[in-house]
Amino acid sequence: MSATLSFTAPTAHGPQDVTLSYARLGAGEPLLLLHGIGHHRQAWDPVADILATEREVIAVDLPGFGQSAALPPSLPHDLPTTTAVLGAFCAALGLDRPHVAGNSLGGLLALEMGRDGLARSVTALSPAGFWSQAERRYAFGVLTGMRRTARALPLPLVERMSRTAAGRTALTSTIYARPARRSPEAVVAETRALAHAEGFAETLRAGRTVQFTDDVPGIPMTVAWGSRRLLVPRQGVRAKRVLPRARLVRLPGCGHVPMNDDPALVARVLLDGSRPQPASASRTTRSTVGL
Repeated sequence: MSATLSFTAPTAHGPQDVTLSYARLGAGEPLLLLHGIGHHRQAWDPVADILATEREVIAVDLPGFGQSAALPPSLPHDLPTTTAVLGAFCAALGLDRPHVAGNSLGGLLALEMGRDGLARSVTALSPAGFWSQAERRYAFGVLTGMRRTARALPLPLVERMSRTAAGRTALTSTIYARPARRSPEAVVAETRALAHAEGFAETLRAGRTVQFTDDVPGIPMTVAWGSRRLLVPRQGVRAKRVLPRARLVRLPGCGHVPMNDDPALVARVLLDGSRPQPASASRTTRSTVGL
C-alpha cells in the first residue's frame, strides 16, 4: 500500500514538519528499506513480494527523492538530520526499532540508525562511507554524470531507449550488472526519479566528508557487496574491519544496486540478516571469499 505520512521530526535544528512517501506490505517483524542517492523506493520492488511473505515491509522514499519532498529549507540533507527524520518516521508509524536494510546511501543510513539504537538489525548492501577519498571522488563523479545525463535526456528518448536491451544498458549499466533484465517501465521511472530528485545536490555535497568509522555492537549486522563497480568490493573488507562482528557476504554477479540482478539471493540475505544470529555468525565465513 502506497501512502504519505506527515510528522514532526526532533532534529538538531529544532522540531520540523516533514512528509515522506512510503509503501507498506506483508506481515511479520517490520523491515524498513532505504534506497540510494538519486533512486526511489521502487528500487526494492524486485524483492519486496518475497520479503513480504515473512516480514512487514516498509519501503520509504528518502527526503528529496522519489515522491518525498525535500526537507524544509532550515534542515540540511546530511546524515544526522536524515537519520533523525527516519527515526521520527518509524515512531510515527508505531515501529519499535524495526530491522533496517539499505543500499548505498541507504546502507549508510541503516548503519547510522543501528549506531543510534533505532534498529534491531542492520543489513547494508554496498553501503557508502567505507571509501578512500579517491574512490569517493570517482563514485561522486559517476553519480554526477548520471544525474546530468538523466536531466538532459528528453522523456520520449528515454522511453525509446528503454524498449531495447542496448538502451537499458546505456541508461543503467553503472548500477546494474544485468541491466537488460530491468523492465522498460522501471528504467523510465528511475531515470525520471534521478532527474527530478530535489535532494540530490545537497545530499551529495553533505557526503564529501563522510566516513563510517564506528562499530555497531549489540545487534545483528550484515554487510553485502556486489562484484561490479561504483563502490568497489574492497570497501567491504574495510567495512569488516570497522564492524568486526558483522557477517560479510559476497553477491556474485550483482552490481551496485543488486536487488534486480539476483532477487532471490538478495531477498535471502535480507531475511537472514533480519533474524537473530548465533555468535558464530559474526565470524567471516566462506561467503566472503573474493571480496
